[in-house]
Amino acid sequence: AGLTILAALYVVPPERLLIVPLALWLLAAVFWLGGFGTWAKAAGSAVFSAVVTAAYLAAPGVLTIPDIAVSQYKGVSYARNFPDAKRLYRSISPFGDLQIYASSYMHFAPGLSDNAAFNVPEIPPGTYVGMYIDGEGPAGIMRALPRADAKYYNYLPMYYPYVLKHAPKTFVVQFGGGLSTFTALNAGAASVTIAESNPEVLRAFRAPELQKATGAILADPKVSVVPYDGRLFLANTTERYDVIDFSLADSVGLSNPGGFAISERYAYTVEALVSYMKALAPGGILSVTIWNKEEPPKSVLKFYASMAEAARRAGADPAQAFFVSASYLSTTTILFKNGGYSADEVAALRKQTRDLSFDEVYSPGFAFDAGSAKGILDQYRASIFGEVKPSTAATVSDAATSGDGADPTDGASTDVPSTVLARQYWQDLTNGQAAAVAANYVFDVAPLTNDRPYFAAYVRPQDLIRTLDRLDILQDDWGYLLLWATLVIAGVTAAALILVPLILGGRALRGQTARAPAAIVYFGCLGLGYITVEVGLISDFTRALSNPTISAAIVISGMLVFSGLGSLMAERLPGPVRRSLPVVLGAIAVVLTVLAFGISPALDGIGSNSWPVRMALSLLLVAGPAFLMGFPMATAMNWLARSGQDRLFVWAWGINGCLSVVAAAAVPLVAVTFGLAAVLILSAVAYLLAIPAFLVMSGSETESRPT
Repeated sequence: AGLTILAALYVVPPERLLIVPLALWLLAAVFWLGGFGTWAKAAGSAVFSAVVTAAYLAAPGVLTIPDIAVSQYKGVSYARNFPDAKRLYRSISPFGDLQIYASSYMHFAPGLSDNAAFNVPEIPPGTYVGMYIDGEGPAGIMRALPRADAKYYNYLPMYYPYVLKHAPKTFVVQFGGGLSTFTALNAGAASVTIAESNPEVLRAFRAPELQKATGAILADPKVSVVPYDGRLFLANTTERYDVIDFSLADSVGLSNPGGFAISERYAYTVEALVSYMKALAPGGILSVTIWNKEEPPKSVLKFYASMAEAARRAGADPAQAFFVSASYLSTTTILFKNGGYSADEVAALRKQTRDLSFDEVYSPGFAFDAGSAKGILDQYRASIFGEVKPSTAATVSDAATSGDGADPTDGASTDVPSTVLARQYWQDLTNGQAAAVAANYVFDVAPLTNDRPYFAAYVRPQDLIRTLDRLDILQDDWGYLLLWATLVIAGVTAAALILVPLILGGRALRGQTARAPAAIVYFGCLGLGYITVEVGLISDFTRALSNPTISAAIVISGMLVFSGLGSLMAERLPGPVRRSLPVVLGAIAVVLTVLAFGISPALDGIGSNSWPVRMALSLLLVAGPAFLMGFPMATAMNWLARSGQDRLFVWAWGINGCLSVVAAAAVPLVAVTFGLAAVLILSAVAYLLAIPAFLVMSGSETESRPT
């Protein structure tokens, strides 16, 4: 069923997708009833299903109730409302509902300097179209500009590396709407290699409807395409590039997870950044531009820390290898140079920064006044929680860096606290003292890693209670906070569903068997362990499949099918169950522990293949542990039946289900707090705890088959 719905995503619009499970329900009823020869009931079920489906389709019009539709606050809803809006293209697939709109009202200038208004002629009408994926966006797409207007690109932050590099060999980590590619071509790049993990984006740019709107950029002889994640390509290629660009890949900001409570950002992790840095030619530049719209800053500080840590792992000196500029509540650009910057190069980048009226945040030799940042961490804590907490980190940088006389007051927002904080943070990142700032800042800004790839969970657990009356200022973390609320609700509900029947019917349960508590623990461990693996692997497999929808479909379908096969084989366990089942439980724990520490290279290897191969290999990787995980539930249920303890069946299913729901809510919190490896370790521990629980539950009784 999961794979069927995955296939249906290519042909059924999202607003009508419920037709598919309704059809599966019909087929299930017909096959089930037909299998028993009750064809009249099967026909009745078919008629009833058809009536329900028709009612679902007709209800909005008949009852004048809202139909399933994109939220009016999504970007695509605004595009539709433009008076001359015209949809040029739409594709539906597991990669999202991709729509491209054109309108004379569309103007995209991500990070564009305000100075462009005084120095660049008005852009010709019809230059821009907007790309929206699942309603989010727009990712700006523009056609090739006339040569007279090409100076526009000089005022974009992604133009920075071309101030130093002439006719470079360029790699664009994520193609997106193509703006970085247009910038590279107009800056005179000798060649541009682009990577794009979403095949529907590449298909859209090759469609006849977009040839005019995009200037057929993918047909440019200088452009070559890598049809999967740029981070995976750069980690395995022997090619070396003069410029590697990774700019504004997320059109709505890094902290916005879209339709998910949290989302994995593997392209921004320390490990990914190390791959980018190592793929640079001598003197090559890695240019990363991200949105910098948060006040107080959160994701930008987390990314700064990730860049500095990646530079250290790549063997570079962060103090000499970075140039950082920012525009207040717009973008920030981090330039890493392989081999460090010369004084002349720093001067050229400073001139570009002044010409754009951006703020210089860091450069080798930047003159930083530590006194300007005194108390700033306390100020930010007070702005969120209304209190001042003594902090020693406010004066961590207790000496100004000597430089060449660069004036830190250049720029438009020198006195803005976020700019001052960014300057302090970079000073401490480069001299190894950033941990003190990170520990005392109001938000968690630890670096991203493949094990914790989340721009989320900024609110520290010890501060959760204090957020309840100020959620309006923590909107970027609502998804994460909702996970805590879900866990509390699930935990309270599960406790009620378990304890109330236990209190009211406990005497009857104790009369059934003295080993009921062990049975409760055993089946609870199975529920916790199974769903923990399932939800954790969905996050892990996003690395290889580049899409959470496909990852969920593959992992859930694979887990259910292969664990179902394991359950089918459960009766064939050799020897007494009391001896064989603990061996299986121990094997599951071992396999999960190996996966926890070894799945990373396997997923990276899978991710560079074609999509059919990726999905097949992912299913194969899931098959082993899932098959073993099918044995414990079926084997224990068979044992209950054979030992005459059928009354525990209801408890077994109930406890298993309750713990599954609680674990599903807890897994994302474990992942963002302790890492994805900890999720699999937690599951392994659950299966290990099931061993003594089963031994107590089974006792030394001799199994007896029912007569």
